[in-house]
Amino acid sequence: MNKQIIGDMGQAAAEKYLCAKNYSIVARNFRSRYGEIDLIAHDGSYVVFVEVKLRKNITYGHPREAVGHTKQRRIYNTACHYIATQNLTDCDFRFDVVEILTEKGMLKVIHIENAFN
Repeated sequence: MNKQIIGDMGQAAAEKYLCAKNYSIVARNFRSRYGEIDLIAHDGSYVVFVEVKLRKNITYGHPREAVGHTKQRRIYNTACHYIATQNLTDCDFRFDVVEILTEKGMLKVIHIENAFN
């Protein structure tokens, strides 16, 4: 499988997981000149910007560890662009990471709310 198919599979699993937690997905793969956000969702009064990371194992660390300072800054700038273009100036927002590990053909989903703090 190529990276795009694997990435799509991880994103679909994250979306299914979030929908089961009553999140409402409002955008997928939002792109701007600053970067890309995998999923944008509503969770109650929050607009949630979600980064999805999938790994086969933790040999090189947990998937969440791939969301370092530079990646966070790109996501933050992209989120600011989204907020401005959608006129969401009076909203609460946060940044979540959904990490997915494949274990023996199964997907293990770990949701880290407010991951950038």
